[in-house]
Amino acid sequence: MSVLAPVALIVEDDDDIRDVLELVAQRAGFETATARHGLEALRYLREHPAEPPRVILLDLMMPVMDGSSFLERRDAAAQKIPVVVLTAKNDPHLPPGVQVLRKPVSMELVLDALCPYSH
Repeated sequence: MSVLAPVALIVEDDDDIRDVLELVAQRAGFETATARHGLEALRYLREHPAEPPRVILLDLMMPVMDGSSFLERRDAAAQKIPVVVLTAKNDPHLPPGVQVLRKPVSMELVLDALCPYSH
């Protein structure tokens, strides 16, 4: 990964959705890192403390560890990273400051959500 481009961490269990989100994030100027569930995302954050992602795209419904559990288990440093949740849930209970995009979501909305963090 380039040290010049910011990183977007994409946490999504569906391979096709994750691939599309990667393309959108790259189009917005991000390098991408991916995780298939919350536990992999926590591991990524723990292994890259010096270069945390600029933003996290997070699905809520995943196996192993869902997005809500990931949000609860983040350490203090990871809590400072902006999170954009993509979910089909009607009323997700999320911490303040988490942006929510409802699935199905247009990729234009995802791109708009990412752009403020690409600089």
